[in-house]
Amino acid sequence: MIIQFNTDNNITGSEEMNTEFKALISDKLSRFSAKLTRIEVHLVDENGDKGGPNDVRCVLEARVEGLQPIAVTNHSGAKREAVDGAIHKLKSALDSALGRLNEHN
Repeated sequence: MIIQFNTDNNITGSEEMNTEFKALISDKLSRFSAKLTRIEVHLVDENGDKGGPNDVRCVLEARVEGLQPIAVTNHSGAKREAVDGAIHKLKSALDSALGRLNEHN
């Protein structure tokens, strides 16, 4: 499973941050790894320097063998919380999608 990390101009994407988030995503989604070919992470600070309570947006897009891509979005005030929330949502979406796929086989 390839994990591709993208940030906007308002978020400084360090190698340390990328490594931490990639490890977190890989660990939390490990049970789906046989079906996932790629995860794209898009981390955006919607308000830039202005700040705000839920201005960090994380979009996770999972490429699943045999299915259309599955994307989820989570907003939070911090990068880690935004990523954690998106992972939780993606796990639910993958459970649902792969459960339906298994029912048809």
